[in-house]
Amino acid sequence: MFRNVNLVANLVLATLLCLASVPAAQAEDAKLRIGVLRLSSSAPVFIALDKGYFHEAGLNVELKFFDAAQPIAVATATGDVDVGVTAFTAGLYNLAGKGALKIIAGMSRDRPGFPLIGYFASNKAYEAGLKTPKDIAGKRVAMTQVGSSFHYSVGLLADKYGFKLADVKIVPLQSMSNMAAAIKGETVDAALMPVSVARKLMEEGAVKHLGWVGDETPWQVTGAFAGPKTLANTAVVTKLLASLQRAEREYHDVVLASVKDGNAAINDNTKPLLEIIAKYTNLPVDQVVGNCAYIDPDGKLDVANIDSQVKWLQAQGFADPGYDAAAIIARDFVKPD
Repeated sequence: MFRNVNLVANLVLATLLCLASVPAAQAEDAKLRIGVLRLSSSAPVFIALDKGYFHEAGLNVELKFFDAAQPIAVATATGDVDVGVTAFTAGLYNLAGKGALKIIAGMSRDRPGFPLIGYFASNKAYEAGLKTPKDIAGKRVAMTQVGSSFHYSVGLLADKYGFKLADVKIVPLQSMSNMAAAIKGETVDAALMPVSVARKLMEEGAVKHLGWVGDETPWQVTGAFAGPKTLANTAVVTKLLASLQRAEREYHDVVLASVKDGNAAINDNTKPLLEIIAKYTNLPVDQVVGNCAYIDPDGKLDVANIDSQVKWLQAQGFADPGYDAAAIIARDFVKPD
């Protein structure tokens, strides 16, 4: 009888120990919500999630997708997401200037030979003489928001070719899908769009491609950023950045190393990663190969360029005065370039 009692007691104890170990194991995985766009500029995020790099680091990552960069910055500041990965905008910088978030890493860059953001003309405007990027002076140009990365790209173009930014008639349409619809419907003359958004329009003959921002005016386009609550958990941010850097290095050494004439090769080495990017961008692999954004293999941030962006946006009145790049960068995490 006593043997049976001891046996039952041991079984109960073993069961309790097993149950107790479940929450302990689950507690090791810190939950992180990351706000992103369905663009190749976030390729390392998709790779790190799909290949289990986040999980191996003890992170339970959930992606939340948006249709423009500015809402990601707002969501990060309000705590609707823990981390944002998207383009730098005046709105993002203003939130950072108020202490609502800080930049923790670099991501994609517009760079020659790696198509990312392009200048596109409507067919009607093209026939009327809009043949090159510098011809957008005096034209109606669609973009997401005033002070967006697209707006900054136009500003760089104006500085390069000596026309006034004020001469460009900016049409803020809040989302990339709205921009695509507007240029296709010829209610605007031109638009700046990621190649992944414009590809279908190009294939349909609905727009004319004028050039790439990376070829005209290279700059640091996107990065990762987080709010104070997330930043306070140094261990979690460190794990996140280590996972992203692992994916960045792989993406750089495998996919970007194969890029020739703006297109990545499809082979046994590149195809697994291209298929992951295709999965999260909702594009077929044969389209992904033409929009593989350049990303630094170490996740470095071009701090000097960030400072230039902030000063330019402030000079235009798009960003608030009173802060600089040093005030909005989390120096403990950022690897400066």
